[in-house]
Amino acid sequence: MLLQIPDVLSSEQVAHARRLLDAADWVDGRVTAGRQSAQVKHNLQLPEDHPVGHELGEMILTALQNSALFASAALPLRVFPPLFNLYRGGQAFGNHVDNAIRQISGTPLRIRDRVSRGAARIRRR
Repeated sequence: MLLQIPDVLSSEQVAHARRLLDAADWVDGRVTAGRQSAQVKHNLQLPEDHPVGHELGEMILTALQNSALFASAALPLRVFPPLFNLYRGGQAFGNHVDNAIRQISGTPLRIRDRVSRGAARIRRR
């Protein structure tokens, strides 16, 4: 079941995120893809250690932590920090199987990475 959680971020937070993301330096999205996924992943991504990703990730994780609906629906022990992807003209992520367990960059911590990835998007309007 896909559950939408409205208004996790305020319009001001979304505008701030868009400004930061628009000015960020993006890299080839295959940096976090597994061997098979890398064959079909054609997009851009913020590096996992990028300061914008850290700032926005913390903002999103805090907002999710404050959402009773998210907490009751997902029952998370931990939440993997968000990854930020960008798709430009013709880019796509083809059919693939996601890695279910990921290591948090710079730590020995490995956690299950699935409730639903891709469900949260900061869209340009």
